[in-house]
Amino acid sequence: MFITNTDTVTIHQAVSDTIHTAAKTNGHGEDGGNLFTGLLHHVYDSNELELPFIGKIDLPHFAPIHLGSMTIDLSITKHVVFLWVAALLLIIFAVLAASKNSKRKVPTGFGNLVEIFVLFIRDEVAIPNMGPGGVKYLPYLLTTFFFILIMNLSGLVPYGSTATGNVSVTGGLALIAFIMIQVSAIRAQGLGHYMAHLTGDVHWILWPIMIPIEVLGLFTKPFALMIRLFANMIGGHIVIVSLIGLIFVFQSYIIAPVPIAFVLGINFLELFVAFLQAYIFTMLTSLFMGLGMQAAHEESGSESHGH
Repeated sequence: MFITNTDTVTIHQAVSDTIHTAAKTNGHGEDGGNLFTGLLHHVYDSNELELPFIGKIDLPHFAPIHLGSMTIDLSITKHVVFLWVAALLLIIFAVLAASKNSKRKVPTGFGNLVEIFVLFIRDEVAIPNMGPGGVKYLPYLLTTFFFILIMNLSGLVPYGSTATGNVSVTGGLALIAFIMIQVSAIRAQGLGHYMAHLTGDVHWILWPIMIPIEVLGLFTKPFALMIRLFANMIGGHIVIVSLIGLIFVFQSYIIAPVPIAFVLGINFLELFVAFLQAYIFTMLTSLFMGLGMQAAHEESGSESHGH
């Protein structure tokens, strides 16, 4: 199922109508619905950036580019800003940790914390899934892990926003993962063996059936990565907004402690999910890369046994 902008607006309108109806039913007019609808805007992307003590800032808006039937909007949005912020923080933290660790034989403090994650990704993700040859892809895996982690955590900060709650962002990450999966497989197998695997090692009569299936399989892996990360990150925030919205729907202080208690619990769960989803995306990417690299070892092993 593909969710287009029209579908998103329709869903948003349906939720808003439901809340308005609930508010009217409770005899509170449309105030509860309007407040809840306002909360929903914190989940969606927008052309405004809200900052403490400053208020709302309008972000630059550019005229869309039309390429035939396709329209490309390169305007800067809230998620783009937090994407840039995550990239900047990643560079700062990486340089800071590298400078600290280069001065000490035994890392301490922040450098030691970063080294723990580096060793974990190397020893528990890269090498088990990709073998010793996976170490050369460690910089990509580490960048992916920390970049996704920072974007996930930014949504838990006041006035922050989760860029990974945007399917375009997760789609970009999945596209890079798709390229790395194919590059690692081609480097390990060679272009000839890589193309030969698309036939599924079946008789040439079945190639018209097998090749489209194998090619489709190449795209399903990154598509699953894209949807999994997007759905998990947007889902938690929608639950939090929905629980807070109950206060405005019922417009009663009596019910307020219950949603707030649940929101606090889900916030702690979201903190765990932020780390978990960064790990899962990195682990599955390394696993898919490893499948292509292991196919080369199996090919070479079968050839040596044949001799």
